[in-house]
Amino acid sequence: MENLSKKQLLEELRKRDEEIARLNHEMTLMRQKMDLLIRRMFGRSSEKMDANQLDLFLLNISDEPGKGEASSLQEADLPRNTSCQRREPRRERWPADLPVIEEIIEPQEVQAAPEDWRFIGAEVSEQLDYEPARFLRRRLVRRKYVHRMDRDVAPVIAPLPEVLLERCIAAPGLLAAIIVGKYCDHLPLYRQESIFENRHGVYLPRASQARWMGLCADWLRPIYEIIRTGVMGGGYVQVDETPIRYLAPGHGQTKLGYLWTALSPGGDAFYHWETSRGSHCLKNIIPADFRGKVQCDAYAAYPSFTKDKEHIELVACWAHARRNFYEAREHVPQRAKWILRQIGMLYAVEASLREIGAGPQLRAALRASHSAPIYRRIHRALVTFKKSGHHLPRSSFGKAIAYALSNWSLLGVYIQDGCVEIDNNLVGNAIRPTALGKKNWLFVGDAGTGDRSAILYTIIECCRRRGINPFDYLRDVLTRLPSATNWTVAGLTPENWKKNLSSSRLAA
Repeated sequence: MENLSKKQLLEELRKRDEEIARLNHEMTLMRQKMDLLIRRMFGRSSEKMDANQLDLFLLNISDEPGKGEASSLQEADLPRNTSCQRREPRRERWPADLPVIEEIIEPQEVQAAPEDWRFIGAEVSEQLDYEPARFLRRRLVRRKYVHRMDRDVAPVIAPLPEVLLERCIAAPGLLAAIIVGKYCDHLPLYRQESIFENRHGVYLPRASQARWMGLCADWLRPIYEIIRTGVMGGGYVQVDETPIRYLAPGHGQTKLGYLWTALSPGGDAFYHWETSRGSHCLKNIIPADFRGKVQCDAYAAYPSFTKDKEHIELVACWAHARRNFYEAREHVPQRAKWILRQIGMLYAVEASLREIGAGPQLRAALRASHSAPIYRRIHRALVTFKKSGHHLPRSSFGKAIAYALSNWSLLGVYIQDGCVEIDNNLVGNAIRPTALGKKNWLFVGDAGTGDRSAILYTIIECCRRRGINPFDYLRDVLTRLPSATNWTVAGLTPENWKKNLSSSRLAA
């Protein structure tokens, strides 16, 4: 009986030890999650790390795979531009064709007796001045005429120019200003309404402005479709999505929609609105005849969409893989920062390729010789870390390892294809303006308004990517669209508009 009691006691102690170990494990995971959440909310958003700090973690690393291999990439190994060191061109403070208003200031002695003085020169000083935007009433006066000799001929009058909407008081310049204000400068319509009334004495209700935005989006849709076709026709596209809230009448609250973004590196980008982020949304973004590569994150909708499409190849993003190790650097500092150092070498190769202006063939060749060994070394390290059993799957470092290994083949696609980028940060940069906007206007209106916003955001983004003043472009295009045909509308895309503008300036 006494032996039985001791066995029960030992069993009870064992169970308590297991429970304590389990609670300690859960507490450790919760602490990691809390630390990560605090860093995301209050820490710096930049993921840059001091290279000297990373070098410290390359010393005395035990149990690392590939010991004795080259663990750093020497500067001499990287391709460099052998020409003279590049210097940033001096940036002019203002354009050369800026209007000049001269104000001549005469000395008092000359004003008193100008005949006694002879002009010998002048000293000129310049200041940059500013005049606020102003409203004006554009009055179209169509004069009527009757024939002097033939009194039976009906009076003649010039026809009205074609406009976006009959009897609409908004001229193209005003419409362009409202679009740029909301979709480029992130000013909600209610704030523009207040600015117009308080500073200019012009009352433009936000409801009227919203209707005008819908009108402009409908007219700009053919240009949007041409841009969209061009982006998806290149055979390589980066895709991502961002959540944006929209009004849902009858529910008493807003719902969550998504603005999907597709971008062709070096080309245009377009936005597409959906009320969800399921895989079925990609059918409305990627056409059925698309053949090529789609670079994206590891969201499950992408492999679900392409599982039965052999003509579409997915490409993973190294920035997403790196972010996981960056977030685990405080909990497993040596190994996480060793991985970060290796990934930094991959990006160092890319920086060198950009510096020498390498084309697709040269990029593929140099990646095969410089990036491929690093890529294989990282893989051996991750496999070793996983087999060691020191990192639990639910820990931050364990999740980082699982993410990278599950997408490993997709992470290596860019090495073989010189046209593919190492990450999809370009499409992330295209999403950033929309993130700034939704902090101000909070939601896009109802579900139908999201589609109009996608069109206007596309036009603004394409102007930004090509260095075009969006106001000048929109004012000109909205003036010409009513008289445009299906054949001439292709010349109104931002790309062709800039080409035509450059050609006209050269001809002048």
